Amino acid sequence: VRAGGAVIGESENALKLMKGDGPGVIYFPRDDIAMEFLDVTAKVTQSPDIGDATHYSIVTKSTVLQDAAWSYLTPASDVSAIAGHLAFYPSEKVAVEQV
Repeated sequence: VRAGGAVIGESENALKLMKGDGPGVIYFPRDDIAMEFLDVTAKVTQSPDIGDATHYSIVTKSTVLQDAAWSYLTPASDVSAIAGHLAFYPSEKVAVEQV
């Protein structure tokens, strides 16, 4: 995961959650993300299939990327493996690269 040009996380333990016909979403264990660059925000979204997602901003040297990541602390039982993992909204300043 790159944010603002810097690598903020790498993982060999990321999980890919497939939903519908889309490309899927990659969820990273918190231990593999530099959490000191993330700040929890007030934004909470709800997915009827997964549960409530807490959002995080990423603080870079030059800017704050508002609500750039999310996490399900207590997801539905059929996707419980992603509990506490983080996913990122890809943008021009946030890249999730799979190698």
